[in-house]
Amino acid sequence: MNPAEQTRWVYERASALGFDLCGIAPVGGLAELAHLGEWLACGHAGEMNYLHDPRRGDPRLVLDGARSIIVVALNYNSPQPYSTKLGQGEEIESARGWISRYAWGDDYHNVINTKLQALLSEMRVAFADHFEARAYVDTGPILERVAAKYAGLGWLGKNTCLINQQFGSWLFLGVIVTTLAFVPTLGPKGAPPADLCGSCTRCLDACPTQAFPEPYVLDARRCISYLTIELRGMISEELRASMGTAVIGCDICQDVCPWNRKAPITTAMEFHPRPIQMQAAEGDPSIAAGKDSLFAPALHWLASMTQADFSSTFRNSAVKRAKWRGLVRNACVALGNSRIQIGSWEYARALELLKNLAQSDDSVISDHAQWALARFNPDTEALISGNAADV
Repeated sequence: MNPAEQTRWVYERASALGFDLCGIAPVGGLAELAHLGEWLACGHAGEMNYLHDPRRGDPRLVLDGARSIIVVALNYNSPQPYSTKLGQGEEIESARGWISRYAWGDDYHNVINTKLQALLSEMRVAFADHFEARAYVDTGPILERVAAKYAGLGWLGKNTCLINQQFGSWLFLGVIVTTLAFVPTLGPKGAPPADLCGSCTRCLDACPTQAFPEPYVLDARRCISYLTIELRGMISEELRASMGTAVIGCDICQDVCPWNRKAPITTAMEFHPRPIQMQAAEGDPSIAAGKDSLFAPALHWLASMTQADFSSTFRNSAVKRAKWRGLVRNACVALGNSRIQIGSWEYARALELLKNLAQSDDSVISDHAQWALARFNPDTEALISGNAADV
C-alpha cells in the first residue's frame, strides 16, 4: 500500500474498532510545542516534573525514524447532568462530591490501549514493510491534544482542551508514533481546523480558581484537576474555598462550553457511572435515595474510606491516580465547602468524620480536616477535642 492507501486503511480499521475519530499528524511542525519551554519556565506545570521530558517538545525524539502520529479519539460524554446544572432542577439531597466525568467508569487508559494494541496488531499483518511503533494513552511523552489538532480532529480551545465541532471536548485521546509514512489528515488547505472559539470566554470566566492567566494558557497550579489529582501534599488555603465539592478533577470549563451543548452521548458503556457498594449507616438518606454510583457520590462515604476500601472500589478506575490519601484530603475540603443543614443527619456525620480525621497521624489529612471543621464552626479546637456543645 502507498501512504494514501495506508491512511485510508487505518481510518477504516480505527472506526471498526470503535474509535469515534481518527487522523494522522506529522511528527514535525507542531507549532504549539515551540512554546512548551516557556510555559514550563513560568512554573505552570507545578509538581508535574514528567512534563519536563525533552521528548515532549519534539515527537521525533520519541522513536528513531518516526514519521507519523496516528491519533484516535473516543467520546466519553455520558447522559448525567453537567456539574454546572446541579442545583438547577437537579438538586442533590445530601452532601455529595463531584468526580470528573472522565473518571466515572472504567479506566480510559486500559480501554483505549486495548483498542490501540488491536489496531497495531492488524497493522503488522496488513502492511508488508517492517515498521516500528509505540502506542500511548496519556502515559507517554506526547502532547496528544496538540497532535490531535494537526491530525485534523479539532482545535485547541481557550481552556486548552481539544474541541471537535461534532463531539465538543468530551474526548479521550490515544496515539501511535510510527516509522510508517502516511498522508496527514489536515483540512483542504493543508492547515489544522480553524479555531471556532471566537470571542467566547465562558470557560475562562467560569473557572472558580482563575486557573487561566490568559486565553489558551493554563496555570496547572490553580487548576482544580491538578489540585485534586496531581498535587500530593497540602492544597493552598487560598484555593480551598473555591474548589467547591470537587473531589476528583473538575469539568466546569467544559460544562459551560457552547460546543458541548449538543455533544452526542457515548455508546461505550465502560464510561457510564460505575455502580458502587456503600454500607449504609442508620438513617443515611443517600442510600435510601438510591444514589449508588460514581456520579456525585456521598462525601461521608468518600471521607470514611480506608486504604483497602479505596483499592477495592477504584480497581481499574482513573480515580486511582489521586491515591487514597489524596481522595480523603479532597473529601475533607469538599465537606468544608458543602452546604449541609445544621442539625441534619449529614451534619452530625460530617462532624464525626472530620473530628476523627483531624486527629489523623497523616499531617496532610489532619490539616485539611481541621480546615473543614473551622468552616463548620470557628471553635475548631473544641470540635477536635469533642467538647463543642453542638457535637
